[in-house]
Amino acid sequence: MKCAALSAILAAALANPVAAQDLVRHSTGKFPIASAIEVPPGYTTIYLSGMGADIADKTATPMTLAAYGDTETQVRSALTKIQESLATLHLSFADVVQMHIYMVADPKLGHLDFAGMMKAYTQFFGTPAQPNLPTRSAFQVAGLANPGWLVEIEVTAVRK
Repeated sequence: MKCAALSAILAAALANPVAAQDLVRHSTGKFPIASAIEVPPGYTTIYLSGMGADIADKTATPMTLAAYGDTETQVRSALTKIQESLATLHLSFADVVQMHIYMVADPKLGHLDFAGMMKAYTQFFGTPAQPNLPTRSAFQVAGLANPGWLVEIEVTAVRK
């Protein structure tokens, strides 16, 4: 008798799965990133490989800074490529929950161009059209695989 009752309860639970809850994004305040994001059961995680910029100046020597542009230009280009890649998966930046930005110091400036990165980043995140903010880390690295890149960006997205 107990087995039959337990079987009936389990069958009912499996037949009526609980709908996936919504993501919970915790704000950092004024800085345009989330301090934390809670991803409840019912979501699939999608990891996108790191992407760098497309060539901005086709007349410049390949694999040079002149070919890819400054940090702002490269971040805008990489984020545009990521946006297109997400779209092929039927996702958008609203689905991004984590971002890692690997950056090289701009040799023209002699330091990391964090302001340039932020200028491009805030065109895609924290806007009225796309207010969802990911958690984000920005790292200064010694170099990237392409010597002309100042940035490489990878993201993690989720799908309900």
